[in-house]
Amino acid sequence: MRFHHNLLQATTDALHNIFNNDKYADQAIQKILKSDARWGARDRGFIAETTYDIVRYKRLYAAIANVHEPFKPVDLWRLTAVWIVLKGYEVPAWEEYYNTPVRRIKGKFDELSKDRVYRESLPDWMDELALKELGGIWEKESRALNQQAQVILRTNTLKTDRATLKEKLQAENIGTIIDDTYPDALILKERANVFMTSVFKDGLFEVQDAGSQAIAPFLQVESGQRVLDACAGAGGKALHLAALMENKGQVIATDIYQNKLNELKRRGRRAGAHNIETRVIDTTKVIKKLNGKMDRLLIDAPCSGLGVLRRNPDAKWKLQPEFIEEIKATQQDILQRYSSTVKSGGKMVYATCSILPSENEMQVEKFLNSEAGTGWKLEEQQSLLAHRDHYDGFYMARMIKE
Repeated sequence: MRFHHNLLQATTDALHNIFNNDKYADQAIQKILKSDARWGARDRGFIAETTYDIVRYKRLYAAIANVHEPFKPVDLWRLTAVWIVLKGYEVPAWEEYYNTPVRRIKGKFDELSKDRVYRESLPDWMDELALKELGGIWEKESRALNQQAQVILRTNTLKTDRATLKEKLQAENIGTIIDDTYPDALILKERANVFMTSVFKDGLFEVQDAGSQAIAPFLQVESGQRVLDACAGAGGKALHLAALMENKGQVIATDIYQNKLNELKRRGRRAGAHNIETRVIDTTKVIKKLNGKMDRLLIDAPCSGLGVLRRNPDAKWKLQPEFIEEIKATQQDILQRYSSTVKSGGKMVYATCSILPSENEMQVEKFLNSEAGTGWKLEEQQSLLAHRDHYDGFYMARMIKE
């Protein structure tokens, strides 16, 4: 491979913003990609994928490079040197790479790769916690969570069907494949900027992981029902619920952040989803007014996000163990408070993008054994794991109010 200095400079700039300025990886990369309109798709792909790769294996590469945190901007070139050597490429004869010890890099990689925390590049606390909760599964799961995530689309059935969408994308030179486990999903054969396509602008699809696409159908919604999406965010699942309900009935999407609900409104207009109503939670009265009125409740709870590390590898370095304990308290509080909105005979799904039982099965069990859980019964629960199910890690539990 022939390397271009400006592309690796852009990569180190992105890494600097992620590691030193505490920016989220996707935001840092997007900012860099917008800085030079001359870059084509291949250049942009190189910057994004190289940056994500180095973020993903930060601990391993830093140990090989003998870089000590916090990173200094100059040290980031040493990380890219390690990446180049381990990918099997020839190191460019640039000033930044003068005297790169290729043999020592390879030898240290072989040595460190015997230890999982370096091989899969994990913080000690995260490895210990996941091993404690998942046992032997963690070995396979940690490896799977370091694989590059596929780009997956969800067909907007309010406007089209999957076969038609597949043809229209092919007409724009975007090839896709089908996984029949997920009836609305199309998986891109190659990464592409699908947001620039006419079919996206016409609202025929949303970008949504296959595992995430399993959650809305799990709620078993029906046309004409009143459904509450309690932690709607920007509304990926609310849009899916609206499509499953064929725009009939009502989806009430709530969140504590008005800007996220504004994004949901924008996405809803594009998707032609007319039965979604947004409500910002600015007082406790918002939820109390809904008590006993909902046929269905979706709690897509805030969580550690350990199931989606493939998409957000920088979360490994931003997460702290105390956050896990704080978020578990929040999860239980949401379960306790929002469950009262469901009428007798109604159903609720509690879901997370975590793979930790302490955020999943144990939270459901704690709720069912609480006063608020009186009259609730667990119908079904399902865990999706990256190493077994090939997509992101998710958990969902469906309960019925008797």
